[in-house]
Amino acid sequence: MLTDLSSDESKNRAAINLLKSHDEVRDEALKKYTLLACQLLNVPMCFVSVMDGEKQYIKSAKNITVTEKSLGEAFCKNALGKGETFICPDTQEHPDFRAYEAVSEAPFVRFYAGCPLKTQEGVVVGTLCLLDTQPRTLSDEQINIFEQLAELVSGFLASWHDVGYIDIVTLLPNRQRMLKDIAVSKESTFKLVIIDCIDMPFAYEIARSLGMTAVENLLRDMAVQLQGRLQLIGQLYAVAVGRFAYFTHAKENSALEDIALCLKGIQARINPDVTLDLDIHIGNSGDCDNSMTPVEILRRAVSALHEAISHDHQFMTYDKALDNSKKNDFSLLTSLREALHEDRGLYLVYQPKISLVTGQVTGVEALLRWKHSEHGEVLPELFIPLVERTSLMRELTEWVIDHAITQLSQWRDRGISLSISINLAASDFSRRDFADGLEQKIRSAGLAPDLLGVECLETEKMLESPAAINGLEILRSRGFKISLDDFGSGYSNINYLLQIPIDIIKLDRSIVSKIGSDKASHIIARNVIRLLKQLDYVVLAEGVENDHTVKILREMGCDEVQGYVFSRPLKPGDLEVWYQDRNESRTEH
Repeated sequence: MLTDLSSDESKNRAAINLLKSHDEVRDEALKKYTLLACQLLNVPMCFVSVMDGEKQYIKSAKNITVTEKSLGEAFCKNALGKGETFICPDTQEHPDFRAYEAVSEAPFVRFYAGCPLKTQEGVVVGTLCLLDTQPRTLSDEQINIFEQLAELVSGFLASWHDVGYIDIVTLLPNRQRMLKDIAVSKESTFKLVIIDCIDMPFAYEIARSLGMTAVENLLRDMAVQLQGRLQLIGQLYAVAVGRFAYFTHAKENSALEDIALCLKGIQARINPDVTLDLDIHIGNSGDCDNSMTPVEILRRAVSALHEAISHDHQFMTYDKALDNSKKNDFSLLTSLREALHEDRGLYLVYQPKISLVTGQVTGVEALLRWKHSEHGEVLPELFIPLVERTSLMRELTEWVIDHAITQLSQWRDRGISLSISINLAASDFSRRDFADGLEQKIRSAGLAPDLLGVECLETEKMLESPAAINGLEILRSRGFKISLDDFGSGYSNINYLLQIPIDIIKLDRSIVSKIGSDKASHIIARNVIRLLKQLDYVVLAEGVENDHTVKILREMGCDEVQGYVFSRPLKPGDLEVWYQDRNESRTEH
């Protein structure tokens, strides 16, 4: 903001740098003021200038072609020095002005009037000036109008500076200012560095406990500490909450290792008594040039920063391959949205489940597949993790439910009695209306709830969500069969069984695959199955690929199996043929 400039030289310098930089919208507005001054005061020439300690920069002008001038040759140095309106009726009569080139050479400037542009505290940042080729005087009324116009210009510049381009908390130039400065930079190549200082969820916790004032104090001190540590030649910008940036000539840019070392152990204060260690991550745009848009340069730096944060690295430079991968991810999301809304490309395949006691098909698991118009078959492990973080997850879940129920109805009409289980996420069970909606859909189709099983994914998230566990309990009470998927993988433990309402436990292939060749795996699988059976669960083994494993699982007391030893996932028509052939084969034997 244009305040405290008289007591803060760095703020004064930063403010003048912003005011003298190119800004098309601001300067077009200033041109209207200069035109208005010429019309109201009947003078042929007028300009608005900004001045630093060395030069005068013309930001808008009427009938003047000069864009900048040394203060030694500037009429306005008198207005600047005195801080008040200065009028020279005839420049050739002035002891200093008569030697100026503008006065001694045609076209002669014979009249000058300058009114300082001041902040609210009286700091002069520039001038509003009038010129004429003839000597003249201004009446008291004209002088009053002239000074009022200067006040209007000063107010406009303060508003432009404060509202549009200054971060109101740190008082640093903001992201919009940075983008404009990049656009007008005279450097041919440069880099943009973004520094992330605080984990935002933690900042929210500070705000919750201590109030927003504490967070604002922290952000202000961050800016001070960074400026002190980095000793930048250029400008530091506040580009987001807790994020700061600067750009510089590529050849002058310090290595990221040096920046990280410079910021090692940096702290900022919440209040005079509480200091916080800053969690620094740095993203570098890599070498950029003026053929790139400022927005693209910023995007590259942000991409690098987020890679650094996600991989817990202190710093990273923009990587085109990684960036393209992220772009492809979001391209997939866009395509998936279209596929959902147009019901095109998505389909379900079904993998049978076989009873080890009777040999009968006990049901099938519905697995989502996507045939992309350009990329062909896209694996679920590529697009499901992307969808889980968006509102598309709910739409995708509803699509799977609707198509599974439709398939159940079709099989019922063809005399095929098979249940279908579908995979759902913790966010699905957490929805207050989910159980009611699912029951309504299955009963509207004239089907019993036990024909549609639900398999729980993201078990850790289930345990963290009382709403999700409550949703499972409601589904189970209404007749839906609940399966716990991938038991034995990752973080799985017996504690799950005490907290989540379950009917069927699905042993992960990581337990099952080695039971025929590895003694430890065999012992673990046998005891896990024994425990689960004692707790009255149905136990289903996934990923079974050979008859030897089937035999061992049967001896261990496993109830059902699922895997390529019997069938890979099949499309509905192929599943019906396989089911029919299996039934006929069993009848013949």
